[in-house]
Amino acid sequence: MSFARAIATVGGLTLLSRLAGFARDILTASVLGAGPVADAFFVALKLPNLFRRLFAEGAFGVAFVPLFAAELQTRGRAAAIRFAEEALAVLLAALLPFTLAAVAAMPWLMHGLAPGFGDEPAKFALAVDMARLTFPYLMLISLVALLGGVLNALDRFGPFAAAPIAFNLTLVAALLLAPRMGLEPGTAMAAAVTLSGVVQLLWMAWACREAGIVLRLRAPRMTEGMRRLFRLIGPGALGAGVMQINLFLNIVLASLLPSGAVSFLYYADRLNQMPLGVIGIAIGTALLPVLARHAAAGDERMVRHYLSRALEFSLLLGLPAAVALGVAGGPIVSVLFERGAFGPEQTHATALALAAYAVGIPAYVIVKSLNAAFFARHDTATPVRVAVVVTVATAVLALALLPALGHVGIALATGLTAWLDVGLLVLAMRRRGLLELDERLLRRAPRIAVAAAGMGAALAAGGVGLAPWLAHPATAVRFGALALLVTGGVAVFGALAQGLGGASLADLKGFLKRPAAETPES
Repeated sequence: MSFARAIATVGGLTLLSRLAGFARDILTASVLGAGPVADAFFVALKLPNLFRRLFAEGAFGVAFVPLFAAELQTRGRAAAIRFAEEALAVLLAALLPFTLAAVAAMPWLMHGLAPGFGDEPAKFALAVDMARLTFPYLMLISLVALLGGVLNALDRFGPFAAAPIAFNLTLVAALLLAPRMGLEPGTAMAAAVTLSGVVQLLWMAWACREAGIVLRLRAPRMTEGMRRLFRLIGPGALGAGVMQINLFLNIVLASLLPSGAVSFLYYADRLNQMPLGVIGIAIGTALLPVLARHAAAGDERMVRHYLSRALEFSLLLGLPAAVALGVAGGPIVSVLFERGAFGPEQTHATALALAAYAVGIPAYVIVKSLNAAFFARHDTATPVRVAVVVTVATAVLALALLPALGHVGIALATGLTAWLDVGLLVLAMRRRGLLELDERLLRRAPRIAVAAAGMGAALAAGGVGLAPWLAHPATAVRFGALALLVTGGVAVFGALAQGLGGASLADLKGFLKRPAAETPES
């Protein structure tokens, strides 16, 4: 599978997952709004998601995939499968007691996660109960991540990218069925989080079997391979998860603000995660095994080529996404969420947070590619040092902006410090001579930026012209107007990028067909 086709596969399936997630969020906003129950559920969901992204999809993924790929490259399929079985055994031995301890200690954990909830005993108790229902999801999704890492290293990206769709559909089903079953919707959704983990695990086990991979459960042993894995996992947790740590800090700070702040940031981040998931995760997921294989083979020319292409795709997709959410955030939030318990005031507060988050979208996507270049060389220490600096800077900046901007200041701090992350990683790579970008990237980058700016101007004008239809009472008319606005923006960017030389359809078609192992043209 070609590198670009791998990005398209992961990105396309992630897009379907995000669309299912939007259906879930639209329904959630209508039923729960942005009040105490919604705040409690989003905090309960954030806790297992934080550990999942730091460990299962962050630290474990960036440590396991390069090691598994190296085993596959140097010692063959049987040795790689044995390595995965050893990792599965150790993973279960570590996560099972951790999950049980966290469920038992949830009231104390909640004081750290949402200290502001302590002033509202009912909301605090509800958040604790919900978090106890959601936390087992961590163990299940960690096993899913292991199986997904195995498949990704074998260039089978589809099943793992499709797994989150089950998460969203399960929660939608819970919201729809809760009234018929006499259940409180928020509690039903919390229980459905863990149920979705079971569904995803069964799906990944089936996908592995179809690929001829059946992992046996071994007794946990700290072999040399496992010791090496865990040496990489520690720093990888911060190196791969700096944004998740920042989002965790956002929740802590937002819990100190009036009721609704947590929900505003959640809904804004859900929209912000659309490009981050479709673009950032897709590029990072496809890039890591490719770079790991070429780094293991000592082929630095191919490493340079694929890193340059990844950064080019990051700009080509990330810059217009950031501009679109910043300029057209108000209409997007209004059309998607403004109904039921979610009114104009909530729309305005969420749109402001979205614009602030969007500042960091291109940077976050670029960081995914830069981190992959370190992880492919089994270097998780450098990203962690950068992550510590960025995390501290985010907290300081958020606290500085909080009095004047409230929840918007929290989001803006996250967006701005994402660029600090890029700068520090670039500096570290240049000092080691690892960032040798090709002329094509250097030539196209400024032209892509100009095309994105032109698209922003077109979206602003289109938003004014379509304002009556975007505010129309009929839902179908509003969605139609939004679709027209978004489609028009995409068309303008595509035309400008092609006309200015920032992108080439011919090059993209060729790259889609080129096998990932083929040497690039000189």
